[in-house]
Amino acid sequence: MSKKRIGIIGATGYTGSELVRILLNHPNVEIEFITSESHAGKKFSDVHPFFEGIADMPLVSANDIDNYKPDLVFLALPHGVSMDYVKAFEDKPFKIVDLSGDFRLPDSAVYEEWYNKKHIYEKGIEEAVFGIPELSADTIKKAHLVANPGCFPTSAILGAMPLIKEGLVTKQTLIFDSKSGVTGAGVKAKTGNMYSNVNDNFKAYGLKKHRHTIEIQETLAGLTDANLKVQFTPHLLPVDRGILTTLYAQPAKPIQEEELRKVYEKYYAKAPFVRLRSQAPAIKEVRGSNYCDIFVSYDDRTNMIIIISAIDNLVKGAAGQAVQNMNIMLGFDETDGLHIIPLHP
Repeated sequence: MSKKRIGIIGATGYTGSELVRILLNHPNVEIEFITSESHAGKKFSDVHPFFEGIADMPLVSANDIDNYKPDLVFLALPHGVSMDYVKAFEDKPFKIVDLSGDFRLPDSAVYEEWYNKKHIYEKGIEEAVFGIPELSADTIKKAHLVANPGCFPTSAILGAMPLIKEGLVTKQTLIFDSKSGVTGAGVKAKTGNMYSNVNDNFKAYGLKKHRHTIEIQETLAGLTDANLKVQFTPHLLPVDRGILTTLYAQPAKPIQEEELRKVYEKYYAKAPFVRLRSQAPAIKEVRGSNYCDIFVSYDDRTNMIIIISAIDNLVKGAAGQAVQNMNIMLGFDETDGLHIIPLHP
């Protein structure tokens, strides 16, 4: 079987480099081109020196895309930029996995409220499939455009989904407390992410208004008739990568911890990248991998369900999940190229 041709647009950030790292070892695809408008003409390894001798292909401009015949293109671009490319590629035959937030929400009004930017391509929002394989693999399989979920929403949605689908929690607000490594903020320098500000420090940010709040809420609300609300608070950890999310929710009816665990076992029995853990997971236990580790618990003293999930924000929270979506869209086994053992310590 001939390999599928893959393009990566915007490969100079963390997500782009992770896509290359994963796809280089994929058995069924080859990277046909990688673009960068600011570094066109340089080698990919000039921008990411750890790829020297491994991925030395030249970077090209996205304007040259007609010189290639990709089967699928990844858009590893900032929010507010991807929509321009999706609109420009409207009549192109290749499939698209977009890693920005431009097509994750249900309509342009919601997007504009949370992203403070006008959306220019409503048709793309209508056609895009929200790409959590554990939730909608059948729909992803038929999609031309997949909106790859955000990193925080991936950890939150996978942690909460069985509770919502089984109606096990009340209609009250779900509380998500999440912590992320600094790579979640992207590769561009920001004062708040400087070493002197992050090292030996810990802080909450985006209080009440983080744009991933609505992504989590809209996705989970779509699984129930309840008027679901989400309280989401992200925190910045002084580490490179990883997300740990803790969900607190009140049960809608009396429940035992063993019963709760069986619900999760039922939902994730055939999910190759969700591991139900017997103890609370740590971010180092998923580092570099496409796993989402979930721990299920119930506190009868406070009558609270507690769900803890851990992912690598750059893999299962971004590039790894994007490749998982690509596998489904192109008819491969969804695990192809993703048999990556976590790097520990």
